[in-house]
Amino acid sequence: MTIEYLRLLNSMYKRILDEVEVGVHAVDASGNTVIYNNKMAQIESMDIQDVMNKNLLDVFMFKEDQSSTLVKALQDRRETKNVKQTYFNNKGREITTNNNTIPIYENEELLGAVEIANDVTKLERLIKGNITLKGTTRYTFDSITGTSSSIKEVIEGAKRAARTSSYVLIVGETGTGKELFAQSIHNASNRFSGPFISQNCAALPDNLIESLLFGTKRGAFTGAIDQPGLFEQANGGTLLLDEINSLNLNLQAKLLRALQEKTIRRVGDTKDTPVDVRVIANINEDPIDAVTNNHLRKDLYYRLGVVSVFIPPLRERKEDIPLLVQHFLKKYNELFQMNVKGLSDEVIQSFMEYEWAGNVRELEHIIEAAMNIILDDEDTIRYSHLPYQYRSKMQGKDRSTASTSVDNFLKERADITASLKDQMDYFEKSYIEHVWEKNDYNISKTADVLGLSRQSLQYRLKKLKIKHE
Repeated sequence: MTIEYLRLLNSMYKRILDEVEVGVHAVDASGNTVIYNNKMAQIESMDIQDVMNKNLLDVFMFKEDQSSTLVKALQDRRETKNVKQTYFNNKGREITTNNNTIPIYENEELLGAVEIANDVTKLERLIKGNITLKGTTRYTFDSITGTSSSIKEVIEGAKRAARTSSYVLIVGETGTGKELFAQSIHNASNRFSGPFISQNCAALPDNLIESLLFGTKRGAFTGAIDQPGLFEQANGGTLLLDEINSLNLNLQAKLLRALQEKTIRRVGDTKDTPVDVRVIANINEDPIDAVTNNHLRKDLYYRLGVVSVFIPPLRERKEDIPLLVQHFLKKYNELFQMNVKGLSDEVIQSFMEYEWAGNVRELEHIIEAAMNIILDDEDTIRYSHLPYQYRSKMQGKDRSTASTSVDNFLKERADITASLKDQMDYFEKSYIEHVWEKNDYNISKTADVLGLSRQSLQYRLKKLKIKHE
């Protein structure tokens, strides 16, 4: 056969593999992946390049009582049919497939094995039920953007915490990414295959949150039914309690008992139920201040704070802002089908001077808002694109300078015989000329400083007859 014919056959085989509605995964005799089609990548929520030419045991994880059907085919050298297998991809996501696995020989020499898989993950989830309460975890430590020494130190500490089952207290201001760290700890722990449930303690009144956390016994109150709480539903996994300092102190005492005894008692019940749950708690204020202000019980703080993760605010790691900006630009370029490449120097400078009370979340919202304003033919976010609320905060420093300029103008150059309109036009013209000259007569830079669009500035230059020779 000619090389051209072999290339044709290879292209046809590849196209056929990618079009069939079953997953195809083949390994060589050492367990390294040699064939992995699109359907298999879809079933396992994987990128093909993360699997190809790698040993499958380095990529996928299996429960202690189960092993890979492909590896078993290599070891036992026999075919198996309709074998259900549950395992986990490299992100900790549970996968369930129904497999036909066949060892491949040539002249009695084992070359490898191939597996034909059908996805039954969705069916398994429906059978388990309550999947909405179990939630989904999207974040791992790779999701955390930043190279500053402060954020790297926190990441390393959180990774060490993931190796144990100790309770964790995550401390950070609003918008610093506390849930991102909580999900990352869960996904890096040996509980990654268990449920991850998140509950904001400030979102519900006390009488409801107790029932939600611990469950109810039929007849406990009018309409009460036998209902497991979040502790029982998170059994074997992780329960994230957000804004733990918003719970009243009596409920904190019941929570402390559950953490110490590792048992819960449903509302209206008389017996305890053992639970195996790792609790991660978030708090948006300094825990010592929370204890002092009676927002957090001291004994609960000591129990939860076995491992404490303090996330620095954005103002203390401003060197991460350019990386975060690129991350959010990529996110919203994909979402909005845009091609914004970056920020003007003035915007970057203002970001570095800003205090970021809302932290990373505020930065993301500002980028998103600017990309809703930017024109289709523009690829750079300029100062005039930023939200009004942000610009008004940043202009506080400029207002004092502007006030001095107005005072000087009134004292030295104002014509008290001229009309208000003529005097305002004169001041506007003088100010625009001054800013334009300071920015080397660059229209875009001048528009950014003035908080105008290019079109608005050009209109004013023409209206006020401002020219540059």
